[in-house]
Amino acid sequence: MKYQDEFRDPELIKKLSRAIEEITTDKWTIMEICGGQTHAIVRHGIDQLLPSNITLVHGPGCPVCVTPVEYIDKAIEIAAKPGVIFTSFGDMLRVPGSSTDLLVAKSKGADVRTVYSPMDALEIARKNPDREVVFFAVGFETTAPANAMAAYQAKHQGIENFFVLVSQVTVPPAIETIVTSAENRVQGFLAAGHVCAIMGIEEYIPITEQYGIPIVVTGFEPVDILEGIYLCVKQLEEGRAEVENQYARVVCREGNLSAQRLMDEVLMLVPRQWRGIGEIPNSGLALTPGYVAYDAEDRFGPVAKSTHHSGECISGSILRGNKKPPECPLFATSCTPEHPLGVTMVSSEGACAAYYRYRNVDKNIQVNSS
Repeated sequence: MKYQDEFRDPELIKKLSRAIEEITTDKWTIMEICGGQTHAIVRHGIDQLLPSNITLVHGPGCPVCVTPVEYIDKAIEIAAKPGVIFTSFGDMLRVPGSSTDLLVAKSKGADVRTVYSPMDALEIARKNPDREVVFFAVGFETTAPANAMAAYQAKHQGIENFFVLVSQVTVPPAIETIVTSAENRVQGFLAAGHVCAIMGIEEYIPITEQYGIPIVVTGFEPVDILEGIYLCVKQLEEGRAEVENQYARVVCREGNLSAQRLMDEVLMLVPRQWRGIGEIPNSGLALTPGYVAYDAEDRFGPVAKSTHHSGECISGSILRGNKKPPECPLFATSCTPEHPLGVTMVSSEGACAAYYRYRNVDKNIQVNSS
């Protein structure tokens, strides 16, 4: 396939693997901040192509995984109200709250609908003026412009029965939180190319300068990721800490300025809880005062603080890069995609789901023999 096969070229992959091995003299730990990259790494065995002294760990790059419990609980509460149509991307329906999930709420009669875009939710509101339609807006900066556009269009089209429950988060504060943690072992980062396509690369420069840690903006195919690792290791070996853009075919330095202007009008930075990590200052996005009429928290009440903590799931340690899925004693035994105990197994972008799908040998043997 044009524009894909060339980034999965076996000879180029071998060449990059050899190049990484040739420049590596020390032990390095590198974290990717993207669930899509995590799945590509595990699916294609990219980590297994690297020298043994390079360790890849998986960060909080899955927006579904880091959505806090209290927002799931609020979504379920709103969905259960008479006259409400609650809309969401499908991967949010099975994310556990403190006691249940949206799929169970739907089975009990709540009008929960899967949509593929926030504009689909806006269209539902337009066609159902007697109902209140709520869209569950989650994700990183990648999805923020589309979610902001839905609120913008609702305001300018006079659609008054449309609301947004916003649980958006931003990447740079999460990187800073990981770097400044007492348990941090990450020495370099692969930044998500789709996020930087929106925001550009300049917001990462202060992090590299302050903490002396390289950040390489990387794409999602094996060649992209291996080249990103090469650039990151090269910086580490040379004692440099800079922002480099491997994904220049998509990402420019300043990002998408039109999308940023829309975000600036509709959304503002706020503190946000990250599931498994805790509160990170100025890491969340919420609707600005000019769009408060479309804020689900203003219409249905604010999200309550949750005290729920899972004592058995280690997804928090996985999201912080301190452990990998196979280190969990429940992985692929008590915790499976059919019966997940944590969000990193629920989400299609979660690290546990990736390891279960591509690395769980017992499961693959069972599937192949059936």
